This record gives sequence, C-alpha cells and structure tokens, in this order.
Amino acid sequence: MRAWALLSAVLWYLTGVKIYVKLHQNSPVLICMDLNRANTETVDPTYLWIGPKEKTLTDNSRISITETGKLMVRDFLEPLSGLYSCTLSYKTVKAETQEETTVKRRYEFMIFAYREPDYSYQMAVRFTTKSCVGRYNDLLFRVLRKILDNLISDLLCHVVEPSYKCHFVKIPEHSLLHELFIAFRVDPFAPGWKSACNDSVDCEDITNRNILKARDRIEEFFRSQAYTFYHRLNNTVPAMHFVDHSFQVVRMDSCRPGFGKDEGLHSNCASCCVVCSPGNFSPDVDVTCQICASTQVYGAKSCPE
Repeated sequence: MRAWALLSAVLWYLTGVKIYVKLHQNSPVLICMDLNRANTETVDPTYLWIGPKEKTLTDNSRISITETGKLMVRDFLEPLSGLYSCTLSYKTVKAETQEETTVKRRYEFMIFAYREPDYSYQMAVRFTTKSCVGRYNDLLFRVLRKILDNLISDLLCHVVEPSYKCHFVKIPEHSLLHELFIAFRVDPFAPGWKSACNDSVDCEDITNRNILKARDRIEEFFRSQAYTFYHRLNNTVPAMHFVDHSFQVVRMDSCRPGFGKDEGLHSNCASCCVVCSPGNFSPDVDVTCQICASTQVYGAKSCPE
C-alpha cells in the first residue's frame, strides 16, 4: 500500500484521499464512518457499500464486509479499481418524546491498483585507445560486453543496446587523447527470466532485486579496473584502459501494459506504476498512460477504434 495507506491498515474517511493498493495484495480496511461519528453513540446503524460500476457489494470470497461496516478487498486486481462509497444510516432519538429521525451519511474512497516499476539501468563508461581507427576498438567493445553478460548471467540479467563512439578529448595540461565512449543498458529480462519468478505473481519484486545486484556487480567490476590500473606492477601505461571516474549509471523505470506513472494525478504515489484509468491505456512497457476516449475500463492495454 502507498500514500497514507502506509500509515495504517485501517482507514477512516477523509475527503479527497486516494488509496493505492499493490496488485494481488489486500486493501486496507475501509471504515464507513468518520472519526467524529466514531466517537459518538450511533443508534441502529446500517451500512450499504457500492463498488465500481455502481455495483452493490456483499460479503464474499473477494469482498469482506463486517457487521460494523468495515470493508476489505482481497487479492486486489486492476478491474477492482474505482470509486467505493458507503452510505451509513442511523437514528437519532429525542429523549423527551422518543421521536426517531433517520440520518444518512455517504463516504467515498477512490482506490487504485498499482505495481512497482520494472527497473533497468543505463550505463556509460570510457576507455582510452591508441587510435579511433582500427579493429582493436571493436574487439574491446565485444569483449567487454561478453565479460559483463557473463558477470550477471546467473541473475538472468543482460546487456542490451550497447554502442560506442570514438572521440578526441583535450585534457588540461595534456595532449589530445583518443577515448571510446561506451554506452549500454542492463535489464533483468534475459532469456529464461521468468524462471526466477518461482510462481510469484509480483515478479517485479524479484527482477528488481536481481537488477540491483547486477548494477552493484558491474559497478564493482569497473572499480576494480581502476584499482588495477593505479596499482600496476610497472609504470607502463596500456594503450587501452578504463578511464577512472567515467562510470555513470542512471535508473530507468518502465511500467507493465495497463499501468503508467502520473505525478500530477497520483502525487501520493508518484513512483508507482498506477493502473490506467478509463479513457486511457498503455499498450507496452512505457512509463505513462495514453489518452483513448473509447476505453471504459481500468488497466486497458489497447485502444479500440
């Protein structure tokens, strides 16, 4: 759970609050009453819960409703997102005349399914080279990719979209140097990656943990390259070597189809991949939901024409 749902597993009504429930987890317990009413005697209370699409909710294997009007949704899924409302009816009784008056109050909760984003890492390093012309640059590039792939293969992560360019670099108090600017992305979806899920429905927790380990291994690899260079046994400088402090890494987030990020709409869950609302869809591993007037469901993965 995210937003202020993290503060408690039991939520009282509060105007304008959006509740975020992780996919396949249970929702917090929703209370059909505000705090002021809860601290006051309530006579003959009854509770009527209405879910998305104006459907009356009853206690079943998915929905839990107690006799005191508390609601919890089990194994939360995309279609369960939407507006939940509860009407509390109770009586006030005048002490002098015993006259009864029925009072009704309505409480609303907006609930959204979310999942964690899938992490990948964009990385960049630099190597010195003797010349921008020749086959050794390409050989270094291919060998480096193979080393990195082997380093993280047991985590079912791999290097994708590798590229390099050779540039002339002028360093203060030095002559022009030739350097290879190498860029690549590391993601946790190497062939066979689903075998790491172990039948987990929230596999992004596992893949994200693996990609974090892969990032740390690669960072340590380049750190060791710098250490080896500065502690070489002789003073001979190899023509091709890692440029110290050139390693850069940036995390890249993506969302599964039907989910997206929207910091404006979901400011309390800005880092989450929140289910796309009706009128939006997300067909691929993008970061945002796209507008589609014809979609009428939560979590749309396509836009009907």
